[in-house]
Amino acid sequence: MKSLKGRRLLLCAAAAALAAPAAAAAGDPPSSGGVQAPPPPATDSVVSTQSPQVSLTARAGTMLRKVARFRGSAPAGSTVAIERLDGTTWVAVTTATAAADGSYVAAWRGDRVGEHRVRAVLAASGQAVAASATPELAVTVHRPAKATWYGPRFYGRRTACGQRMSRTLLGVAHRTLPCGTQVAVLYKGRRITVPVVDRGPFANGAHWDLTAATAQALRFEHTDRVGAVRVASAQP
Repeated sequence: MKSLKGRRLLLCAAAAALAAPAAAAAGDPPSSGGVQAPPPPATDSVVSTQSPQVSLTARAGTMLRKVARFRGSAPAGSTVAIERLDGTTWVAVTTATAAADGSYVAAWRGDRVGEHRVRAVLAASGQAVAASATPELAVTVHRPAKATWYGPRFYGRRTACGQRMSRTLLGVAHRTLPCGTQVAVLYKGRRITVPVVDRGPFANGAHWDLTAATAQALRFEHTDRVGAVRVASAQP
């Protein structure tokens, strides 16, 4: 009887151990454990640059048709133009007047998805004074889309792009973008650039599926809208 009771205890312990991974798969994006390194955190990056006469600071990522704000300093009362490079031509997208303390804030509603090269330049009589221009900055406009996350129950398997799924694999699944395509993902001010590593999603009307590590880096815990854009492209 004692032997039979002992066997039952062993079987119960084994069953509990097997159930643990399943429970983890149903939870939030897991934290990295054991010897695996945690994914790098997403950045809430602010970029800035300056010339001798004018400075420029902006967030590196914004959403399509949302207002992006550019801040900086310039001579009091001067007009500052924020320009975007279209092909080989710099085009003003917004202007602002520097206050008495030299500060300015300019607003631009991002109208084109992709990476944009922007700069600040003083304007006199409606004309940009090229000699005053700041070095250019890169600002990315992301397209909003529904996203989900996945991973735990696929750990150890190969993705459609040949990667081995793990709790530290950074990437996204997309139905059509080529494997390896770099995608910038923006979520609640946090931003990370990761490659396409899998195919999907195929449910819930979602356009993107984030790996667990990507979701963890962005603090993305449930189906929600993100901003996403293929890097090194600009589209109407």
